[in-house]
Amino acid sequence: MKDTFFAYIENLQDTITSKLEAIDGKSLFQEDNWQRAEGGGGRTRVIENGNVFEKGGVNISKVFGELPEALRKQFGVKEGNFFACGLSLVLHPKNPFVPTVHANWRYFEMYDNARNIVTQWFGGGQDLTPYYLFEEDATHFHQVCKSACDKHHPEFYPKFKKTCDEYFWNTHRNEARGIGGLFFDYLKETEEFSINDRYNFVTEIGNIFLESYVPIVKKRKELDYEQQHRDWQEVRRGRYVEFNLVHDRGTLFGLKTNGRIESILMSLPPIVQWKYNHQPKENSEEARLLKVLEQPKKWV
Repeated sequence: MKDTFFAYIENLQDTITSKLEAIDGKSLFQEDNWQRAEGGGGRTRVIENGNVFEKGGVNISKVFGELPEALRKQFGVKEGNFFACGLSLVLHPKNPFVPTVHANWRYFEMYDNARNIVTQWFGGGQDLTPYYLFEEDATHFHQVCKSACDKHHPEFYPKFKKTCDEYFWNTHRNEARGIGGLFFDYLKETEEFSINDRYNFVTEIGNIFLESYVPIVKKRKELDYEQQHRDWQEVRRGRYVEFNLVHDRGTLFGLKTNGRIESILMSLPPIVQWKYNHQPKENSEEARLLKVLEQPKKWV
């Protein structure tokens, strides 16, 4: 399974980066291959200063070896070996009317001393972070997610949307990071779902990523904007940074497993503002966004 899934994310990285390069029309992804001393490595691809994407990364990695102490404590084991691989992407567009998007799909195995698999699971999802809210865009993103989920189980979309809303929540701000999407973790084999069923579901979600996001980019990337819109985008990007550094499990996992810092922090936007006690004008589009982020909303 680990070889099958890693081959899948290798191909998916190629598909996504080539499509995004075509949309941007100016910048290309720069590739950086790296190795992890304890075992494994990855292929980082970053795009910067494009016509459409100010900064973005589409990265794959596979890491393996002895479980780090932090993970031994988390899993309640004294020793063990692990394998983890995944694709992680974040895109920060230049135009404030185009939302930031994040997605990842990953697989994990843990072994005993005889190299038998003790546990294995899939995780992942995708979520949208707009700076200005277009409800039709939010509906489109969620509808594509729901349609993909419904092919596998009618309870998947409501369950994984709820998990996403709860996970991408800036607790210290008491607001959502964005308008959500899907988030799932620890998808193990059960009586109802085999590990192949889990693979088929996760790859389905990976395959619909471009369908969920690209139409929104095409619709909004040519809209005119002013400096006030950029200022608001940069203030909101600050909230994105706060979440990733304070709450995000993927960031913390990378740091605890001696991952490559440049790849882990690729998700951070290039230009950010933190204005003291910044409040948007009453009844403005900026204020409307904040109102929506106060509590999860049903989009489809």
